[in-house]
Amino acid sequence: MADPNQRNARETFLASLSQRHWRLTAQRRAIVDAVFSTSEHFTAEQLLAWARQRDRSVSRATVYRTLPFLIGTGLLREIDLGKDRKCYDPNYAGHPNHSHIVCQDCGRVIEFEDEDMLRLGETISARLGFKVVAWRLQITGACELARRGGTCPHRPRQG
Repeated sequence: MADPNQRNARETFLASLSQRHWRLTAQRRAIVDAVFSTSEHFTAEQLLAWARQRDRSVSRATVYRTLPFLIGTGLLREIDLGKDRKCYDPNYAGHPNHSHIVCQDCGRVIEFEDEDMLRLGETISARLGFKVVAWRLQITGACELARRGGTCPHRPRQG
C-alpha cells in the first residue's frame, strides 16, 4: 500500500470505525487491507476472495456489512452495472471527480477525467443556482469490440 491516497483512505476508515465504536476485527482488517491495496474496480465476491486470502475466516456477511459502511464514509463508490450487478470503485477518495464508462455487454468499467465535463457541470449548476459538491457521471454503452463482433470478448463466461 504505497499510494498516499490509499494510506489516507485507510486512516479515514479506521477513524470512522472508532467514531462508531466498532472494533477493528481481524475480518474487517482483512477486508480493508484488500480494498485499499487495489486500484481496480471489484465486485463484492472478488473482495470476499481477496479478503479470504488474507484471513480465511472472513465471512460473506461481514463483507456485505462493511461495503455500505465504506460507501457511507466516502471512501468507496458503488457503480451500478445494470441487471442487478454492482462493482466498487476504490479510487473515489483520491479522485472524486472522475467518471466511468461501462460496457453494457461485459460490465467492464473504464475511468476517465475530463476538464471540459467538469467545467460544463459547474456552468450548468451555476445557471440553475447550485454549487457542485459532488460529481458522478456514468456512461453506459457498447464498447468497440461488442459493436464490431456482436458480443464483447471481455464478457464473463456463463457456467
